[in-house]
Amino acid sequence: MRLNRADRSLLSDWWFTIDRLFLSALLLLIIGGLVLSLAASPPVATRLGLDPFHFFKRHLLLTVPACLVLFAASLLSPRQVRRFCLALTGVGLALMAVTLVVGPEIKGATRWLQIAGFSLQASELVKPGFVVLSAWLFSESQHRSDVPCLHLAILLYAVFVGLLVLQPDFGQAFLATMVWGGLFFMAGLSLVWVAALGGLALAGLVVAYLTVSHVADRIDRFIDPAAGDTYQIDRALQSFIQGGWFGRGPGEGTVKQVLPDSHADFIFAVAAEEYGLLACLLLVALFAFIALRGLRYALGETDGFIRYAVAGLMMLFGLQALINMAVNVGLLPAKGMTLPFISYGGTSLLSMAIAMGLALGLMRRRPRMRRAEVSAVGEGAPSRELEA
Repeated sequence: MRLNRADRSLLSDWWFTIDRLFLSALLLLIIGGLVLSLAASPPVATRLGLDPFHFFKRHLLLTVPACLVLFAASLLSPRQVRRFCLALTGVGLALMAVTLVVGPEIKGATRWLQIAGFSLQASELVKPGFVVLSAWLFSESQHRSDVPCLHLAILLYAVFVGLLVLQPDFGQAFLATMVWGGLFFMAGLSLVWVAALGGLALAGLVVAYLTVSHVADRIDRFIDPAAGDTYQIDRALQSFIQGGWFGRGPGEGTVKQVLPDSHADFIFAVAAEEYGLLACLLLVALFAFIALRGLRYALGETDGFIRYAVAGLMMLFGLQALINMAVNVGLLPAKGMTLPFISYGGTSLLSMAIAMGLALGLMRRRPRMRRAEVSAVGEGAPSRELEA
């Protein structure tokens, strides 16, 4: 089927208004994730007594709905994006609360629900909705005095991060804080607030260090490797050394045979050993291209909600990738955070597909006469869609 601009079908309209370079980069990441999953997951599956291609098949199986979710989310208008994120966040927060009560404890944390044979990490689904709703509230706080938007944004942050701490999942709490703080700063946060939030974050880190043993262990091992077990970090660094510039070749890696999370948190290290440092740099460049292209769009956007939402989603995507890669090269303490679209993890894959689909939808080129309707807040609010 050939598309042309005269065709006003839904698919044709989508194709000619979407950022195709941004979409192409995302598809390259998804394909790269399949390639690296095929390389990294068989040893892990074999050690667990599973079919060698168990994790790859599941990753492949979940890639199809992830692509459909990405496409569907990119069809939404900004108003539909807000409504969808409101529902997603509400359901996700409720599931996080349920998880604390009935979820199984795995490695000292209660983060997953078992549903129909699949593990659901509700906090992953909340992340894109949390970012978009925060962006909306910060945007509305600048021109509406009849609704306590800033207070609602603070309440939303407190509820989400509070549930993350109770699981506990300090890594995701840290990521959510960085993104939310970035949006707060974009919305005109004064230096006094910057200092206050920075002090609060530091105090939270100190409390976590003093009260949560595994947080203290990870920080101690990062500061002084002799203070504890640094097996995974040591093996990951070994992968970079053995891979060199050009890698040992597909399937020739050896460190993945003994690296427990080679298919998930440390898949970047597998890429380094088998495909080399140059391939890792290309992967970094691809992540940077996506994040910077989205931020560049946000910089030139006149609609406050779209500007904050796109910037927030790019911060979420870029910071998560940065944290994962920094852990792999020993620049941050070990933290169970996936590499977007690359690491194995069904809920994480779907979460990032939603986030990037929403970003694609918000970045679509729309006729100026339609934007006010898109951006309108409610029935009583003046229509702003007409001006953009």
